[in-house]
Amino acid sequence: MNDEKELREICGLLKQSKTIAVIGLSSNPDRTSRQIAELLVTKGYKVVGVNPLINKSGDIEVYPDLSSIPFDIDIVDVFRRSETIPDIIDDVIRKKPKALWLQQGIRNDDAVKPVVDKGIYTIQDKCIAVYYNLCKAF
Repeated sequence: MNDEKELREICGLLKQSKTIAVIGLSSNPDRTSRQIAELLVTKGYKVVGVNPLINKSGDIEVYPDLSSIPFDIDIVDVFRRSETIPDIIDDVIRKKPKALWLQQGIRNDDAVKPVVDKGIYTIQDKCIAVYYNLCKAF
């Protein structure tokens, strides 16, 4: 896929999406997952977290797992190590988001294959905040 086509697809996704679930959201305000989640809230997205160890991160509600979220999710944004991605794949497929987004530095081609095969748009190794800013020009 060429870069411009991919950028247009990602920008379309970000413009059409309303809800984002952040897997691996931290309660620590110094962690990137929290900073990006809070940024997305300021941009008008409904953001919820997924982390079995906490139930709030600042003002963001957090659920123990993806299947506990009682509404549809447009983007599942993941802040977990690449080797843990297989652990979330079944939940992602059941939730049927528009997209699975693995943050910058996170890639696992084998693990995401079933998600891609189900027609869920999949982005790997890219920062959602960077792409949000890039898309403002489109």
